[in-house]
Amino acid sequence: MNTIIKYPIEVLLAQPRGFCAGVDRAIEIVERALTLFGSQIYVHHEIVHNVYVVDKLRRKGAVFVESLDDVPSGATLIFSAHGVSKTVRTRAFNRGLRVFDATCPLVTKVHMEVARLHAKGFEIVMIGHRGHPEVQGTMGQASAGMHLVETAADIAALNIINPDQLGYVTQTTLSIDDVIEVISALKARFPAIREPKKQDICYATQNRQDAVKFMTPQCDVVIVVGSPNSSNSNRLCEMARKRGVTAYMVDAPEQINPAWLTDKQRIGVTAGASAPEALAQAVVERLYQLGACYIRALDGVRENVSFPLPKELVRLS
Repeated sequence: MNTIIKYPIEVLLAQPRGFCAGVDRAIEIVERALTLFGSQIYVHHEIVHNVYVVDKLRRKGAVFVESLDDVPSGATLIFSAHGVSKTVRTRAFNRGLRVFDATCPLVTKVHMEVARLHAKGFEIVMIGHRGHPEVQGTMGQASAGMHLVETAADIAALNIINPDQLGYVTQTTLSIDDVIEVISALKARFPAIREPKKQDICYATQNRQDAVKFMTPQCDVVIVVGSPNSSNSNRLCEMARKRGVTAYMVDAPEQINPAWLTDKQRIGVTAGASAPEALAQAVVERLYQLGACYIRALDGVRENVSFPLPKELVRLS
């Protein structure tokens, strides 16, 4: 039975929220491949970290795998938006698979930074979350000399051969506030460390975090639409909580607990870069069912970024 909240609630919608250009591109690559080649399109890892999106594509015929051993010879394979290691890429092509690369161009930028530094004999520190597929893919761009740190405390344990030949890169979906702390610690220990010409944290991650910073002073609670394995969605929850506002993450509107709204009058809603707007609107509709009377879209950055599809896929379409 639904508990109906008896007093008026205002819903504040963060701007921007939801899909970024890299996610839009990755999903379109899978959908075009399904149209061109029928079902049984294989995707290395979840195309993006969102249960709703992955389930929808799975129903259309996409098969998500963690190992190339699960991809039959002659099949069509798509690399996820998170990117893959050089080993995975080489093995896929050596097997003669038809490959389309849905790696986010901003992740590819980081891969290229690693390749350039590695070619010059640099060791490279990557700031990121251990086990995340983007981190695995980026760490796999160099055959040796890669070091992973998650926090500033990890830096003391780094064993660097030549501190004058050292650079760093970062996972694209981190919190800029947390990264600054780690970078400061790196520079304190390794003053000559080379930094990227342009920060690696992507525009969409930064914009969504800034939107939460703007929203939290106006909210009693924040609901983040996103999946638990989505790094950027988790960072949005953390951003709100660090500012003293209770935050919850939901994958579907039915996950909203009416008790979360008790004694709350302004509910902030945002969505991670891998969460579709349709899901955010379904969450808003659920809040209406629970007593919300008003909705207000907040000011924020209007994004107009787009990334081109793979040329071969466009040619075949």
